[in-house]
Amino acid sequence: MVLEVALIDVTPGAEDDFEAGYRQAKQALASSEGLRSIRMTHGIETPSRFVLLVEWDSLDAHQAFRDSDRFAVWRAGIGPHFAGPPHVEHFADLD
Repeated sequence: MVLEVALIDVTPGAEDDFEAGYRQAKQALASSEGLRSIRMTHGIETPSRFVLLVEWDSLDAHQAFRDSDRFAVWRAGIGPHFAGPPHVEHFADLD
């Protein structure tokens, strides 16, 4: 299992639009093969910061999503509200 962690800063004042875009585009991500779970969190101290947590079967499963048409739908829903590029990293569980 691979955990994708994306730190997303949105343009201040666009938080509601980002949340609406996420809710509309979420299915494009959720229907991806190899996806185990998805969770979006919203900053309390920094309201324009969001953290996306996605569990994938493998890094290849995440890459297959990024190479698919679903990624364009996903990015079109949330991307217009980014203040800058998200910071994305992948993590593996300790045994």
